[in-house]
Amino acid sequence: MTPQTQKILFAYFELTKPRILFMVLLTTAMGYFLGAAKAWSWATALYLLVGTAGVCAGAAALNHYLERDVDQKMQRTRNRPLPAGIIPPNNAMLWGITLILSGVFLLYWKVNLLTSFLSLLTAFLYVLVYTPLKRLTWLNTTIGAIPGALPPLGGWAAATGDLSAGGWVLFLILFIWQHPHFYSIAWMFREDYERGGFKMLPVVDPDGKSTFRQINVFAILMLLTAIFPFIIGMSGEIYLASAIILSILFFISGLKLSATKAHSDAHQLLQNSVIYLPALLILILLDAKF
Repeated sequence: MTPQTQKILFAYFELTKPRILFMVLLTTAMGYFLGAAKAWSWATALYLLVGTAGVCAGAAALNHYLERDVDQKMQRTRNRPLPAGIIPPNNAMLWGITLILSGVFLLYWKVNLLTSFLSLLTAFLYVLVYTPLKRLTWLNTTIGAIPGALPPLGGWAAATGDLSAGGWVLFLILFIWQHPHFYSIAWMFREDYERGGFKMLPVVDPDGKSTFRQINVFAILMLLTAIFPFIIGMSGEIYLASAIILSILFFISGLKLSATKAHSDAHQLLQNSVIYLPALLILILLDAKF
C-alpha cells in the first residue's frame, strides 16, 4: 500500500469523527446492556454496535460535506480531509449516505424496527437540523443535544423493544451532560467559530455571562439528573453516593471557569466532562439492580 493510499484511507476514517463515534458506541452499549439486564445477546450487541457505527459515521461524513466551506475558514478544521483537498466532496457525500443506509438496514434486519428508526432520526436531526442551525442560532447546542442523547435510547430499544423509563433516564443524562461539555469547547474556540460564521453562544455572548450561566445551570441539572437511576431502581446506594460526589466535582469545575474565564479552565472542564460521563455510566452498570 502506497503512502498516498494510506493517506486517503485515513482521511475517510477521519470523516467518521472517531472520537464522537467511540462515545456514541459506548453510550449505545450501556443502553443495551442495562435494558437487557441478564438476557443480553452477544450477536444482537454486535449487530447493534456495527449498525450504529455505520449511521453515526455516515452522519459525521455528511456533516463534513455540509460544512466544508466553513471548515476552510477555521484554524482548527482547515486541515480536515475536504478543505485540505484529500477527498472530493461528492465522494464524502456518497460515503456518508452509504454508511447511513447500510447501518439503518442492518439495524432493521438484525435488531428491530424501533432501533433502526431511532438511528435514522438521529442522523436526520444531526445532519439536516443541527448542522444548518449552527449558522442561525446559539440554541443549536440544545437542539443538537437531542440527537446526541438518542444513542443510549436506541441501545435500550434494541434490548427491550420499547422506550420505557430506564431508556429515557439515559437519554436525559446525555442531553444535560452535553451542555457543559460543548459550551466549554465553544468558549475555547469562540474566535474560530466567529470566523466560521457559527452562532455559538460565546460568539453572540462575548463577555461569557450567558455562557457560564448555562454551564452552571446545566451542571446543577446534571447533579439532579444523575440521581434518577437510583430513584427508578436502576442502580443502588453505591451508585448514588458516587454519582453525587462526581457531579459536585463536575459542578465545581464549571464554577472555576465562571470565575476565571480562562482557556485552561475551559479545557479542564472539557477533560472533566469526558471523564465524568463514562464514569457515571459505568457506575450505573456496575451497581445495576438486575
